[in-house]
Amino acid sequence: MKKQLYLYAIICCLVSFTGCKKILDAPPVSSITNESYWKAEGDVTGYMTGINADFRNLLNTTLYFEDRSDVFVLGLEGATSTAWAQNLTSLNAPNWINFYNLIHHCNLVIKYAPTITTGTATNINRALAQAYFIRAHTYFSLIRTWGNVPIVLQPTESAERDLPARAPATEVMSLILSDLEESLKNFPENGFVNKNRISKPAVYALKADALLWKNKVLAGTTQDLDAAITASDLALASGVSIISDFSKIHATDNRKNAEIIFSLYFLRDEKSDQYGSRLKPRDIFVSAATNVAQLPFSKNGARSVYAPSPKIQSLFANNDVRKANSFIASVDAANNITGVFDNKFRGTAYPDDRYFENEIVLYRAAEMILFKAEALAALNRIPEAKTELDKIRGRAGIGPYTGAMDKISFEKELLNERAREFWLELKRWPDLVRFHFGGTINVYNEVPNLLGKSIPLFSPIPNTQIFLNPNLKQTEGYVN
Repeated sequence: MKKQLYLYAIICCLVSFTGCKKILDAPPVSSITNESYWKAEGDVTGYMTGINADFRNLLNTTLYFEDRSDVFVLGLEGATSTAWAQNLTSLNAPNWINFYNLIHHCNLVIKYAPTITTGTATNINRALAQAYFIRAHTYFSLIRTWGNVPIVLQPTESAERDLPARAPATEVMSLILSDLEESLKNFPENGFVNKNRISKPAVYALKADALLWKNKVLAGTTQDLDAAITASDLALASGVSIISDFSKIHATDNRKNAEIIFSLYFLRDEKSDQYGSRLKPRDIFVSAATNVAQLPFSKNGARSVYAPSPKIQSLFANNDVRKANSFIASVDAANNITGVFDNKFRGTAYPDDRYFENEIVLYRAAEMILFKAEALAALNRIPEAKTELDKIRGRAGIGPYTGAMDKISFEKELLNERAREFWLELKRWPDLVRFHFGGTINVYNEVPNLLGKSIPLFSPIPNTQIFLNPNLKQTEGYVN
């Protein structure tokens, strides 16, 4: 794999900048170009290895989908983000350049893979399907973070390139759904080859996710909700199911289990810096704890930048089996709590240290069940939605839902259930925004760092991007 990634890095540098001769007036060092590279099956599958690594790196952070939510408070050490503080401006805005770099590489595969006739068509088509998925998911990340964003469908192969304006998020959503249909069309099998790689069930999962966003945030239709239910059912029909032991879903000794639809690979010596390490203590902070042997500390790989907020902890009943599998506190000799940490992504304790090599699970069976419940509730089919909700509550040991059955009350419970089930799984901020636009909550009353503020829910773009591309306009609500 390391050789494939090294080759990918070389190709990225050379293929991406074949037009630089106009600027530098110098021949490329290597003869690898778009014309000479895209010739055989291995060119596509090898390139996809690098794209998958970039995709994992892009998602290996809490910045975009957790920091702005209500689940974190200050930890023991380290700098928090301006997103968490809700102090975003055009001067400290997150940059989307890595998202568009990934889109560029997907565009190369989408352009050139169909031209290759040497090799096995099945493998080439699978790689093409995966490229369409990653492009769709990346655009989905973009609109959930920045709202309106530029659409770029061709790779940058020369110095002469367009400077696109931001397209309405509704247009980007149309592209996302179109890419997912292309992905489905190109997959040669209905099930899984490897759950660390994109599959047709993963496409259905992303489709359900996108359709719920389209319905609630982008003023979609009830047809979107019906289609989300269908997509959730198709993902579940692949043979996945919720496993009985919640603690084993993310365990490093139970990878790619029956609940997983799609997860991103982590393993010591290849990649072991999963984002959950930012809610773990270094050994020096907990060495005196009476329960130190139970704590997921590390000598080198941990930084307790954030801690679970009191609010997220309060959502769990004491008899909820997920509570102890989500949070763990360090206790001193006087029985005082000295820190609270994530306990879901514990990593693996090796003789020399603990390595945070839990895989990032993008989608799993429980989410398909709750996607279905959410769509049913939005259609005001509350009893059917309750049936789905109770499947998840049953595993958690908290019994069937017995609260109010009006639409708003039930949807609030669904949002809380998602918070409990998907703590730290990069779901909370999009969930809050989606339920805000859906009319269930007012997110400005839910997130402590948003209280009394009117900062927009979509992020600004850096002034430097507007300087480089004058066709870009700042996100509404921010000043340059």
